[in-house]
Amino acid sequence: MALAPFHLAIPVYDLAAARHFYGEVFGCAEGRSSEHWVDFDFFGHQLVIHEAPKMAYQESAASNPVDGHDVPVPHFGVVLGWADWEALAERLRSRETTFVIEPYVRFKGQVGEQATMFLLDPCGNALEFKAFKDMSQLFAK
Repeated sequence: MALAPFHLAIPVYDLAAARHFYGEVFGCAEGRSSEHWVDFDFFGHQLVIHEAPKMAYQESAASNPVDGHDVPVPHFGVVLGWADWEALAERLRSRETTFVIEPYVRFKGQVGEQATMFLLDPCGNALEFKAFKDMSQLFAK
């Protein structure tokens, strides 16, 4: 089954800072916009940032322990190809991005071995980007 692009709308309390983050830091192409929201091509998916009051989770994210790290919840992101993930990690490092969890490979030698990184946008929305050497293990148990 071919993957369909997802649509995700998230709240941002600083539209200008979030627009810069997704457009300049990530290099996402901007689509339609108004003075209160902006569409982005987020790795082939439609991400819309909507200006809204600060949400409780943007103040201080909850987390769950995974592989010795505190994974922020909620979070969203994209599963990239390995080379694309490495290029994104380098792009973010070159822009002196602060990571919640630095880029690394987790579950080494186990089912589901994956590269992952977590960061926050300027409004406290948590993002995860991951890659699998073997994409067939995306849903492996």
